[in-house]
Amino acid sequence: MPATAPTLVQGSAMAVADRQAPGKYPGDAMTSAGSPYLPGAEVEVADIGAQPDGDAVTTSWTVAREAGVSQSTVSRALRGDPRVREDTRRRVDEAARRLRYIPNSLASSLASRSTHTVAVIVADLTNPFFPTLLTPIYDELQLMGYRVVLFTERTDLPTGQEALTRLLDRSIDGVLVTTATLGSPFGTLFQQRGLPMVLLNRYIDGLDVDRVVSDNRGAGLVGGRFLLELGHERIGLIRGPANTSTSRDRMAGFIDALETHGARPDEALIRLGTYSHQSGYQHTRELLRMPDPPTAIFCGNDVVAFGAMDAALSLGVQIPQDLSILGVDDIPMAAWEVFQLSTLRQPFGDMARAAARMLVERIENPATIGPGREQLFATRLVERATVDRPGRRP
Repeated sequence: MPATAPTLVQGSAMAVADRQAPGKYPGDAMTSAGSPYLPGAEVEVADIGAQPDGDAVTTSWTVAREAGVSQSTVSRALRGDPRVREDTRRRVDEAARRLRYIPNSLASSLASRSTHTVAVIVADLTNPFFPTLLTPIYDELQLMGYRVVLFTERTDLPTGQEALTRLLDRSIDGVLVTTATLGSPFGTLFQQRGLPMVLLNRYIDGLDVDRVVSDNRGAGLVGGRFLLELGHERIGLIRGPANTSTSRDRMAGFIDALETHGARPDEALIRLGTYSHQSGYQHTRELLRMPDPPTAIFCGNDVVAFGAMDAALSLGVQIPQDLSILGVDDIPMAAWEVFQLSTLRQPFGDMARAAARMLVERIENPATIGPGREQLFATRLVERATVDRPGRRP
């Protein structure tokens, strides 16, 4: 089945990724149109439907007569075939609801209490970091027969927590979290509901759950050492949010590198920001306007580094002649000719696939898997065109 773009569910901060192995059905999740059937889902519609309340059996032929269409059209409409016109699909949906018709595959999932549906929680989808993670997650889960519900976490909005609660009230088999923050209540909430969970990219201190992360402290150490060994003495650090394990661990590794070289961190050169272009731009302009500006800036991630590069350009500062810039992640954009960003690579594909497999193992074998497991992936320095030895200043 060809993949389609995620369908946003209006008002709930959710998106449904319309990828699914044949025969799986997500239960009673609602689309923005209000239909109990998800567009794009592959549903095996048999001649006999199930009636949960013991009434007379309704068949797809009954629905076809009620909607004034053929039985094959009912089958296509209920599995989201794009060849079915919207008005026809709506008639079929309404007839199925009136007759309380449930396709056999859905009845099976209700009986087993398993929907083969997992939630993936991300943050800002405009940040290119998250799509880089999502593609291998979708692909791996699809191979294992699972459907993905994408939840964009917006705890900055009053409706964010409510939307998450509505998500958990649906039939979800497990959750893969990419946005965990230190002290986040989500982990405890999932555990209280007995919901299998895997943390990807970040972790929460003291939470005994499965997690897949990269060696962020090691990345900070390697990056800091790389800049120091090139001769940089004044190195700025634009870190990510203080409530994320990635930001904390990368900063700890950077300080390790400084101390190994007999240097002490200069608080004036360390800026607390967000993982955004704006943060990189704003803090770099501030750092470069200092009386004794840094000759290199170690950025919290690649997106921050792109902002730093734009800020340097706006001030007429040449990269890497006047300023070296180093990122973390190695998202695909980092290799674009316009950036050629030197960075620390996280193996996103391997991490995402490992997290997906770990979650399915936890869902399908809950009794045989013990305490939370961890998979730690090494990072690797990728040298491109934004880092060099410090230039001479007049």
